[in-house]
Amino acid sequence: MSGGLLQDGGEQCSGDTARNQLFLAGMEDRTKAAATMAEIARIAGVSVSTVSRALSGSTLVASAKREEILQLARDSGYAVHPKARQLRLKRTQTLGIIIPLGHESAQSLTDPFLSQLLLQLVEEITLRGYGVLLQKLLSPAPDWLAQLVSSGRADGFIVVGQSDEREVLQAVAEVYLPLVVWGGRWEGDRYCTVGTDHRAGGRAVTRHLIDRGRRQLVFLGSRRPPEIGLRYAGYVEALNEASQSLAGLAPPRAVETRLTMNGADDAVRELIASGVTFDALVCATDVIAFGALRALAAAGRTVPGEVAVTGYDDLPLASKANPPLTTIRQDVALAAATMVERLFRRMDGHDLPSVTLPTELVVRESSGDVG
Repeated sequence: MSGGLLQDGGEQCSGDTARNQLFLAGMEDRTKAAATMAEIARIAGVSVSTVSRALSGSTLVASAKREEILQLARDSGYAVHPKARQLRLKRTQTLGIIIPLGHESAQSLTDPFLSQLLLQLVEEITLRGYGVLLQKLLSPAPDWLAQLVSSGRADGFIVVGQSDEREVLQAVAEVYLPLVVWGGRWEGDRYCTVGTDHRAGGRAVTRHLIDRGRRQLVFLGSRRPPEIGLRYAGYVEALNEASQSLAGLAPPRAVETRLTMNGADDAVRELIASGVTFDALVCATDVIAFGALRALAAAGRTVPGEVAVTGYDDLPLASKANPPLTTIRQDVALAAATMVERLFRRMDGHDLPSVTLPTELVVRESSGDVG
């Protein structure tokens, strides 16, 4: 499925796009046709492109507005060539995978977790005979998703991570069905999300550290992405619950860091230099945990003797870290299969709900008992 822009105004049609629309409309007098579409757009208070897409039956134009535009077209005698609608509805046999990185432009596609998930998604999609359109957005424009949807380049889209784009996702999801998002599910979200139970994962790993005797736990990671915000919420919940029965448990403390190994290394070095006392680092990802381990080693802090460290993701490298990393496992293969299955069914018109997959605490040496 493809469609037009979500918003009713603000988009300007390029010359090439206008010529293509006129050709598809099969109008002999192209100048006259363009003027007619512009007049319809003016009366309806929308852009020319929105008029074009409404005439082709796009579901991205609200039904009431679409019917108003169609009536104006009928009143003006504007004819829509049947070939235009056929081409609009024709599937491209391509799915889009979009990675918005408004929260963290330094994050690379070679990020271990991201690359693992992308590989699994591509595998699932190609097994179904579809191609893949992959796009990384460092500084997304306000209408980035509407533009991609309206381009007709893909039959549906998987957005990997909400980043700081929840409002954009909410708006497009109101009118566009074949959209699935990897990330954290928050109450009130209207788009279809597939993700693990991030809150439960954050709670489980924090409770594990408390049970191992840790009392001064610091959360390390950016809380802007919703999934990491949920992990932090689980961390806070576990601390608050435990504080009711345990004495000496420090209140929640968070240290912001970029989602890279170097960023985490720098953040932990600054934390040590600040003189803050801590005996455990609850890291938002395994990559952050790897950076933390490096910084602690450079500072002469033993792990897990002086500081316990935990991660999240259970990357293949987690078991090879020094010491091996306690972490939360996400089943990436299951996640990819679920996202693709959900997207294909939504492409067929089924408004399927979000899915929350389970997590698993994997205990290794980095969270050992206090000596």
